[in-house]
Amino acid sequence: MKFGSVDNPATVDFTLPPTHSDTFALLAQHKAGADLEVYVGCAKWNKQDLKGFYPRGTKDELTYYATQFNSIELNGTFYNAPDKGQVETWKAKTPADFKFFPKVPQTISHYGRLLNVDEKMAAFCDAIVLFEEKLGVSFLQLHDNFKPKDFDRLAAFVKKFAKSVPLAVEVRNAEWFADATVSQKLYHLLETENAANVIVDTAGRRDMLHMRLTTPTAFVRYVGANHPTDKKRLDDWVARIQEWRDAGLRSLYFFVHQNVEVESPLLSTYFIAELNKTLGLEVRGPHGQLF
Repeated sequence: MKFGSVDNPATVDFTLPPTHSDTFALLAQHKAGADLEVYVGCAKWNKQDLKGFYPRGTKDELTYYATQFNSIELNGTFYNAPDKGQVETWKAKTPADFKFFPKVPQTISHYGRLLNVDEKMAAFCDAIVLFEEKLGVSFLQLHDNFKPKDFDRLAAFVKKFAKSVPLAVEVRNAEWFADATVSQKLYHLLETENAANVIVDTAGRRDMLHMRLTTPTAFVRYVGANHPTDKKRLDDWVARIQEWRDAGLRSLYFFVHQNVEVESPLLSTYFIAELNKTLGLEVRGPHGQLF
């Protein structure tokens, strides 16, 4: 994941910004709920990207991956919208506690720019609902040049999106975060429509760490910089999740990328172990030596 990469990560201040005050207000409404559910995984299961992760002789990468982690950020659906048969095949290869988090296809978000995409949107939703209990949250990632001037287009899409499919939204253009009035308008839309506000932690775009949740769900896309600071950054996230759980967080969906996707399973495993130790959880992760 090259988005937000920098030439020298050592020069970046990776300190997490404080939690947005409205996040605490929102979480307080859910404080009496059940304990935190946690899904942590990588962005893909492709053997070429995760070199060394798969034991020699592995015949089916998804089947093996699903024995190691409890979820996948399904980036592949961004490039190729799955049909119903493909979804059913993927579902059948995974254990009962596994969840998929499919990305809205680029034909809708990037090429279509959310205009005249009703049929494609319906086909995508009709397919991924077949994940049934293994469907996590679908997420919409907008192009870098999709700006606040297109707010009405985004609002219409979010309001029309199938209510049977949970949705998260990631905006990338810096203008969404540069003006508090613009940001608040976006956050109000997502909160009203019960859509999660994706948080991205990547070296070159610290503005995307808005720390404003719009549901009692934290959907975090963490991008390691292939640098020694990666683990310390994950330690900071463990502390932040503990703070949010105490405030009322109900769900955490945390997916690990790297600028060069090699050690994402190692970072995911480290994060799971630290979460379990610090928060007293039992999130499923790999056992034994990886790589």
